[in-house]
Amino acid sequence: MNRDTALATVLVVTWSSGFVGAELGTRSASGHAVLAWRFVVAALLLGLVVLVRRRRAPGPALRRQAALGVLMQCLYLGGIYTGVEYGVSAGLSALIAALQPMVVAALAAAFLGRRIGPRTVTGLLLGIVGVAVVVGGALGGAAPWWAYALTVGGTVSLSVGTLLQSRVPDRVPVTLGLAVQSATAAVFFFAWSVVAGDAVPPADGPFWFAVGWTVLLSTFLAIGSYLVVIARRGATAASALLYLTPPVTMIWAWAMFDDALGVATVIGLVLCAVAVALVLRPTGPGRRTDSGAGAGTTYRSPATADTAASS
Repeated sequence: MNRDTALATVLVVTWSSGFVGAELGTRSASGHAVLAWRFVVAALLLGLVVLVRRRRAPGPALRRQAALGVLMQCLYLGGIYTGVEYGVSAGLSALIAALQPMVVAALAAAFLGRRIGPRTVTGLLLGIVGVAVVVGGALGGAAPWWAYALTVGGTVSLSVGTLLQSRVPDRVPVTLGLAVQSATAAVFFFAWSVVAGDAVPPADGPFWFAVGWTVLLSTFLAIGSYLVVIARRGATAASALLYLTPPVTMIWAWAMFDDALGVATVIGLVLCAVAVALVLRPTGPGRRTDSGAGAGTTYRSPATADTAASS
């Protein structure tokens, strides 16, 4: 297994774990309270790593990472968690979030002038079909319209952040960038919890288990690997891998919560796997498979990506 394949596997498995962590955490507290303590712990641990390893970057680069944190952590996760908290079904939430590759591709074509080849379009559309097959039986719910709007808005926010992340002209190690984004999210969600009156965390073990779960898997491994894949393969390639997360999430739920694992899940997983293969298949020697990142992006320099992958 080469490095890119290993990174893709880590991304899909750990990104899927976030939905499980959300279910674990919201059994004991509100979604924003779970996110607040998730990012407080993550920011402290990552800050320690940054200090020990003496990671540095210019002030403007750090400010850009903070802005990306608002898009990729605060608005994305805040929208998804709040939508679920107010009644958006897990299946519909997963379906909306998994449409992100199409959003990224559309934004790249509209605002960056990137051409999307027929094979990539076929792969993206096939991914939508695969996701729909997986979550088709889970649609529904009586959530207010604004809860659905928050879920859609969170997905768009992550898509915009993904494109901007692939374009930032900075050489920022992923550990430092993730530390800044986590600190930004910690301030955002903790302030939200203070205003909501639930900043004091529950003392029960399941809450802290969920926090530890989301810090290790959903923050360090999922977001870290997502940033590395963007750096190495580009925005569209990284987003296309998210097509695999709804069926993999259902496998997580089957293993942990004994949820039913039906034939539709298996069929959808196969369709999503074919879709990702179409999008990620190299187009020729030395050419990128991504239509959403420019060739001049210095953030994804090999040295920086290799250093980040070992952080």
